[in-house]
Amino acid sequence: MENFTNRDSEAKESGVSIYSRSINLLDDDPLEEIFALNLGDFLTEHLINPELAHKIGDKVRDKNESLKEQLKELVSIYSIGKTLTLLGFKNDEDYVIYNSIAETIKLMLSLDECNIYLCTKSEPLSLRGSSEGNIDSQVEDYILNCHKEEKDIVFERNEKQISVFPMKNNFECIGTIEVARSIQRPLEEQFAQLIKITAGLFVTSLGLQKLIDEVNKLVVQKVVSTSELQNLRAQLTAIIGDLGDQQQAFVEKLAYAVDCKGKYENNHSRRTAELSREICHYLELNEKTTDLIYYAGLLQNIGKITLSDELFSKKGKLTKEEWEKLQDHPNAGVSLLMNINFMSEVVPYIHYQRERWDGEGTPEGLNGHSIPFGSRIIAVADAYCALREDRVQRKALSNEEALEVLKSESGSKWDPAVIEALIKLKS
Repeated sequence: MENFTNRDSEAKESGVSIYSRSINLLDDDPLEEIFALNLGDFLTEHLINPELAHKIGDKVRDKNESLKEQLKELVSIYSIGKTLTLLGFKNDEDYVIYNSIAETIKLMLSLDECNIYLCTKSEPLSLRGSSEGNIDSQVEDYILNCHKEEKDIVFERNEKQISVFPMKNNFECIGTIEVARSIQRPLEEQFAQLIKITAGLFVTSLGLQKLIDEVNKLVVQKVVSTSELQNLRAQLTAIIGDLGDQQQAFVEKLAYAVDCKGKYENNHSRRTAELSREICHYLELNEKTTDLIYYAGLLQNIGKITLSDELFSKKGKLTKEEWEKLQDHPNAGVSLLMNINFMSEVVPYIHYQRERWDGEGTPEGLNGHSIPFGSRIIAVADAYCALREDRVQRKALSNEEALEVLKSESGSKWDPAVIEALIKLKS
């Protein structure tokens, strides 16, 4: 009765009936809100006959079980080790994974060093991952200041440019990412943006895991209110939405960084991805498959980000070793994606992109429909976009010329159905 009296008086002061508030909040089931407000016992005792009370009680229990099942399903998809988390590790192995991520960032952005600092619970900020494998270093003052002020720090020391980025969201700052590079080659803005997005993914991913731990504890309890379950569901779906937005931004920034390093002036990866998506829509593929193929199109040249800038700027004939490095770039890209767990579903599309319809391609010599459909689509889109772009060795072909080249190779290099879709879209 105390809860009812307090809430009733507050409602009267605001000029709104507590009952009308409940009905407005839940158009389909006002009784659910009434029970969430702890009014169930009062109404059952004074206003509702025993038979109706029993039905309501069953409905609330069924609602709770339904909410618990929804939460369990969300957790099963987004918990540690699943495809949409950035950090897939066990607590006693986290330093190994952080070292791997730091090493991947170093490799992708041609850095001299990358370090990851985190503070967990009541523990102070500490070095948790390093591209150099050393996690015993003392935390210097500028790292602590970046974390405290939640602002980027850039300065020069010992012939190197040091850049430090806070790992933060609107609610907390959980650490920093520090990168070092020779002052002769300052960090490009597109690479700095990529690191910032990576930092945001850290925060959101760790926040998601904390929330999942809370969900796991709550769903096994026999007595739990509907409002608690609804609140957790709202929090969980919100943070999953944030994670999805950040992942898309991460992929797009990474693709842009690849294009910049590959000396592509016209966003080759984005053009390839967008054309791949157009082909998917024409072929009426489902939304999830289309999204994965779009991501794979963005990242199909990711291996090039690990190669030297000199290799891309060289205008003369490549040596045999240089040519082999360039040809092997998808394998390097697959290795990088394996270190970024949430992108694992696009790996097969990239890995088999260089297969041919006639079985004469690489790496496995797959042929026809044994090649993943996404790989066949990306291969055609990539080839078309490449033919339509100026390269060091040649000028861009016209639309008609590019289509004629690809049409002549249909059934040997390319899937005839994909070529037919491309021709329909571009003619």
